Amino acid sequence: MPLPPRRLALASFVLLGTIAAALGAPPAHAGQTAQPLQPARGDARARPGSERELSVDEQARHVLNRLAFGARPGETARVEAMGVDRWIAEQLQPERINDRAMDAVLARYATQSLDAGELLRAFPRPAAIAAQARIRADSSAERVDSTALRQAGRQNRQFVAELMSARVARAVGSERQLQEVMTDFWLNHFSVFVGKGQLRYFLPEYERETIRPHTLGTFRDLLGAVAKSPAMLHYLDNALSVSDSTSPTLATRDEANRQRRVQGAIQRRAASMSEADRARVEALQARRPKGLNENYARELLELHTLGVDGGYTQHDIVEVARALTGWTVRPPRAGAPEFMFNRGAHDAGEKLVLGTRLKAGRGIEDGESVLDLLAGHPSTAQFIARKLVVRFVSDSPPPALVERAAATFRRTDGDLREVVRTIVTSPEFFSRDAYGTKVKSPFEVVVSAARALGAQPDTTAVSALLVARLGQPIYGHQAPDGWPETGDAWMNTGAILQRINFGLSVAANRMPGARPRAWSAYAGLRAAPRDGQVAAVIDAFLGGRASAETREILSSGENPFLERQVDSAAAMSDEELLQGMAAGARANGVGGAGGAGPPPDENNRRTPPRPLYQSTADRRAALRNGVLSSPTTLTGLDQVIGLALGSPEFQRR
Repeated sequence: MPLPPRRLALASFVLLGTIAAALGAPPAHAGQTAQPLQPARGDARARPGSERELSVDEQARHVLNRLAFGARPGETARVEAMGVDRWIAEQLQPERINDRAMDAVLARYATQSLDAGELLRAFPRPAAIAAQARIRADSSAERVDSTALRQAGRQNRQFVAELMSARVARAVGSERQLQEVMTDFWLNHFSVFVGKGQLRYFLPEYERETIRPHTLGTFRDLLGAVAKSPAMLHYLDNALSVSDSTSPTLATRDEANRQRRVQGAIQRRAASMSEADRARVEALQARRPKGLNENYARELLELHTLGVDGGYTQHDIVEVARALTGWTVRPPRAGAPEFMFNRGAHDAGEKLVLGTRLKAGRGIEDGESVLDLLAGHPSTAQFIARKLVVRFVSDSPPPALVERAAATFRRTDGDLREVVRTIVTSPEFFSRDAYGTKVKSPFEVVVSAARALGAQPDTTAVSALLVARLGQPIYGHQAPDGWPETGDAWMNTGAILQRINFGLSVAANRMPGARPRAWSAYAGLRAAPRDGQVAAVIDAFLGGRASAETREILSSGENPFLERQVDSAAAMSDEELLQGMAAGARANGVGGAGGAGPPPDENNRRTPPRPLYQSTADRRAALRNGVLSSPTTLTGLDQVIGLALGSPEFQRR
């Protein structure tokens, strides 16, 4: 008996978590860990005397999976024909690649070319929407136009949808694929959260002006651009960091007196203000800088440069925070918010950072000196080199390659183009151990599926929503450490079920543009025998590699692997499912209103909890279908493609 709609909705929530209205919070996964994906071994053998263990065909597939978001139809043959090394060299110079077709796609987005000032004037601020909602909820407060409130919320969601959609569209359609991969890497390395206040309106500029121009430039330039970006200054609160009252500043006596007069005027007028105006003033006052804030300094050292084992101390964190006081954002009164140095907020005392003394009486030079020191530090070279090797080569990075990449970083003063070149032309990169062993992130799964089918970029919100439902909402990681770069973080029972269902959903035309019938080989294969369809799909979508079990699934249309995952999840109690999802949500950086929380405290329940499912059959049906409601009527070539896109082999790159 099918689940009633309300119970099915609850079942979907229990398995997958909810997606926040504007953000698309990642689903909470069941806590049981599935067996890890095992690397598949190709049939090609190493060529005698060659440093590269992969065949020419495998090399072409490999670079398209690691330096791009997967191959489009016919692209493997094109790269093989032009030469893998030539293709790599071309991708390392993205500014020379014609990408006008992608520019035309981006022009369809109404908001993504606007600066932060224009966006702040055009769209309601999240805090204002929340304040109006609270006033409306208070029956004693003044009347609020509910239609206007709904319209404001709709505008806000529209902007966030465009922001996320544009990321997926560029990854699918850009000819500058390595730049897209590096943009994804650096946006994750210098991670910010779309849900923090008005920060979302800084994100188009953050990606367009801060990250993209520096993806393959020097690390020092990239680090400096991030440090001065309104997005990072707001996200990690450095915009609020000021010298404490015991330290000297560069403020003149006139500046100090002006600040005191402003505060006095605000206090005198407060008595005559309306309740709503007084609440707004109090909110503004609460956001005024109150002293030294160490948030950005801590993450600058731990996550952006030296790494957690980089040799710094708590004293260094404090001294870096002091050096960066006064690095803030100009209010958007006369244009776009932009970086400014506030002399009156800067701690002008002497500082000692990592053994280097910064003299008293300096201004913005303190922060610049700190960034110079960190960008040139040996620990930074090692930390960045290791992260890049993990991204491009292996979750267990070869130490010798990490050291060579770090040496290139030091020798070239952090030239990222040369560091990446060292990694992606190395024997380790083209080794048998590296081939097809990296598990794709949800973003990579969705984008590579679209590219494999030859899809045009999707300018709706659907593809970005699919990324979120698979567990990685774009700009949706709350913590500053970014999404995981290693595969073990993405593979568990819930994730595997979702990925299988995703493949079937794509084959059922549920992702705009990614239609199996648009695949260039579809028409010629539609009437072919099943064995011929399976062989062609394995070659096109799985790089010619498939286990015996996957071949049997594609041939028969039956997926016992899916049923095993369903059986595993169905055996859990309701409490285990809830607790597993809460743990998964926390592990993926989800919290607050948008994430799944722990089960309600039994002591606070007024009535005994109702079971989530009426029967084991109901539980299995809900778990099997999931929130994507995977189709069960696919047949023929569509079915083969859907099963291939959900196979373990397609989950690797």
